[in-house]
Amino acid sequence: MKTVGTIARGIRAPMIKVGDDIAAIVANSVLTAATAEGFALRDRDVVAVTEAVVARAQNNFATTAQIAADIRRKFPGGVVAVTHPIFSRNRFSALQGIAQGCDKLYLMLQYPSDEVGNHLISWDDLDAAGVNPYTDLLTEAQYREKFGHNTVLEYTGVDYAEFYKGFGDHIEIIFCNDVRRALEFCPHVLCCDIHSRARSKRLLKEAGAQTVYGLDDVLAESVDGSGYHEQYGLLGSNKAKEDSLKLFPRNCDAVVTDIAAKLHAATGKQIEVMIYGDGAFKDPVAHIWELADPVVSPGFTPGLRGMPNELKLKYLLDRELKGKSDDEVRKAIANKNSQLADSALGTTPRHYTDLLGSLCDLVSGSGDKGTPIVLVQGYFDNYSA
Repeated sequence: MKTVGTIARGIRAPMIKVGDDIAAIVANSVLTAATAEGFALRDRDVVAVTEAVVARAQNNFATTAQIAADIRRKFPGGVVAVTHPIFSRNRFSALQGIAQGCDKLYLMLQYPSDEVGNHLISWDDLDAAGVNPYTDLLTEAQYREKFGHNTVLEYTGVDYAEFYKGFGDHIEIIFCNDVRRALEFCPHVLCCDIHSRARSKRLLKEAGAQTVYGLDDVLAESVDGSGYHEQYGLLGSNKAKEDSLKLFPRNCDAVVTDIAAKLHAATGKQIEVMIYGDGAFKDPVAHIWELADPVVSPGFTPGLRGMPNELKLKYLLDRELKGKSDDEVRKAIANKNSQLADSALGTTPRHYTDLLGSLCDLVSGSGDKGTPIVLVQGYFDNYSA
């Protein structure tokens, strides 16, 4: 019987630069770590690499001027309503380019929080002010009258209404949770929500909007030599410099296939590979849902498709397996017969890539650990093996 279950190791890598062979760097880093640290690679190990270094190696960048050019093409009238961005200096730095591409910009902010849980004010503040966030639209003046300058996020100290207005004198702030009300100001709308974008576009079109795009439509193709993403556009982008952004990586399936092939050639093992961005977890204190990327994993090898088929061991030990020996429990888990599975409740239905991506995001972090690669071993093992 094995004495250790799942292990996740952060793997150090060299500083990855534009034009680097990302597949070779990832494979070599894992192989070097295995030799240096004295561990063996096995079938069904998982090698995960963060999307940021993949995009950098691909040189998938765009300038604010290139974003502005695409906005001008999509909204030639120059007046645009921009709805429901998340509150992030890093994640929504694209606003600088969007603002450059407009003559007048109505910016509709969600309240009391954005879609990923960054709170401007609390629900208690809303109750005290008698404001209904489901129906009430507030101008910035009305918002300030009721809540003062409570647009400062507790954990960043940034007043996002002021920060976003700083991109131009032509920006007018509105607070509202119904995207359709943007049409009271302008019939041309850019939806900047992430996970609810399809519904927002549908609602606006049904309400009579003349022009509707999403962030996923901006830089969906190269503009003036820019980077791009054909599926996600500006979704998943991060600030690179004051006047440029790094976009989500492209051709991810080809990248993971290449890494897996290099590892198989060196070890003879069938190792799964994935690219990951944000995890998919919610912080219980900050109340932030850590998923500003459009997906957790934009590319993975076929063995990572699907969801776990696990038995709720702690539940079974109090029922069908109560009083059984460890050996009997292992045999029962190995068999996973249908009767046992039917009574075991199962686990929360989440995809392998979302679970693994959350694990890897926590292991690698987003700071200075220098481990953009994570090796996960034993993830597909259970108590029987």
